[in-house]
Amino acid sequence: MTAYESAVAAIDAANADDPNRIVVRGTEQPLALIHGQLAVEWVEQLVPDADDSLRLAARAHHLRRWELARTDYPEGRAGYLRWKRDQKQRHASDVEGLLRNAGYTDEVIERVQALIRRDRLASDPDAQAVEDAACLVFVETQLTSTAAKLDHVHMLDVIRKTARKMSPAALDAVASIPLTADESALLREALTPDP
Repeated sequence: MTAYESAVAAIDAANADDPNRIVVRGTEQPLALIHGQLAVEWVEQLVPDADDSLRLAARAHHLRRWELARTDYPEGRAGYLRWKRDQKQRHASDVEGLLRNAGYTDEVIERVQALIRRDRLASDPDAQAVEDAACLVFVETQLTSTAAKLDHVHMLDVIRKTARKMSPAALDAVASIPLTADESALLREALTPDP
């Protein structure tokens, strides 16, 4: 088993414990597990020559995400942003031991951690690729469930903010996601510029 295969197996084993389940592409799976797997698919589509660091960061971008509940933070945007920041820090910290056990060097581990945190997002194309993958996974797996929790205007705002974080290539890739008619209409409404 290569270092990459060993690290992927460890990340997937950790994420397989997610008690939150979701049906994606006809199969029910743990949420964090499928998010990591789909994120790698998106990274490989957007960056065909992606190295181990980029693929591992995508795989671990939601590492054991359920262990830090959103409900542990205050309601509203400030609480959400703090929770999201803390999650990225946790994911980056937690992946270190898994990568070290797989045989990766400090240099690779630090690169994966930086990509998970999306350090230098504005200037690092690989950090943008991880962000793109996370956004595409959200559209593919959580658009409907999120819309069910939020009022319509708030949901349109969430989609617009998500789109602003994405590269042009990632925005183009949204067209390849099989969406329901309601999901497509929601995206169209959110992303069509006002006249």
